[in-house]
Order: sequence, then structure tokens, then C-alpha cells
Amino acid sequence: MEEFENYFKMTIDAKLINEGFVRSMVAAFCVQLNPSVSEISDIKTAVSEAVTNCIVHGYSGKKGCIDVLVGLRDSTIYIKISDAGIGIDDIEKARQPFFTTKAKEERSGMGFTLMESFMDTLKVYNNQNGGVTVEMSKEIKV
Repeated sequence: MEEFENYFKMTIDAKLINEGFVRSMVAAFCVQLNPSVSEISDIKTAVSEAVTNCIVHGYSGKKGCIDVLVGLRDSTIYIKISDAGIGIDDIEKARQPFFTTKAKEERSGMGFTLMESFMDTLKVYNNQNGGVTVEMSKEIKV
């Protein structure tokens, strides 16, 4: 990945128990930019929401994998989280606060809203072969 000064990629089983691992791996990787506690907390929350969405909505309890790519360029972290699940019928609707397809499971519908508020950029799209990709970035203030 020539466009990044440093990066890592991983693929992990889409299990809720792995969400914390992904969150911690991304946070540990970001430490090289010397982020504030607030910045690292924002990144961890956004990653948690993205991974949880893959597990809960993308695969709905079925087996699957989540691909994670994290790259650093200058003072910005770029995060790409993808699944190969069912995709999202209406992405704009899904990005609205409090919209959820899992109300009976007490989901708040705030995942994309949180990602957007904690990160500088957020892009969500359906993959050509199924599933969803979330791309986000955050500049670490040096």
C-alpha cells in the first residue's frame, strides 16, 4: 500500500467477541501518531460501531469475516472495514439517526451517526459482490 507510510490489514471472524480485539488493535496502531486520549476514544468508538454493524446487520448471526485495513499518512489515520454480508438496501436511510432494522433487539440506530460525529470523514457503500464497506478517517492534531 504505497499510499500509506505504514499500514496493517487483517481478516477476522464476524463474532461479537472479536469486536474488542479489532478496536484495541486499531487503537494500538494509532499510538505512533501520539493521539490524545479523546482522539483515541473517538477512533475506538467508531471502529466498534463499524465492526458491530458488520456482525449484527451484515451477517445477522451467520458466519462470515470482516476485513480491516488501517493506514497512516502524514497525521491522518484511514480505516476501512468491510463485510461480505447482506448489504444495505437504503444507505441514506440507514445513516439517519435512530434508524434501525433491529428494533426488537434494542438497537438504537446510532451507529453511523456516532461514526460520523467522531471521525473527520465517513463513506459507506455496498460492495459489488455483496456486503458493505465503511471508510473513515481522522486527523490526529499534533
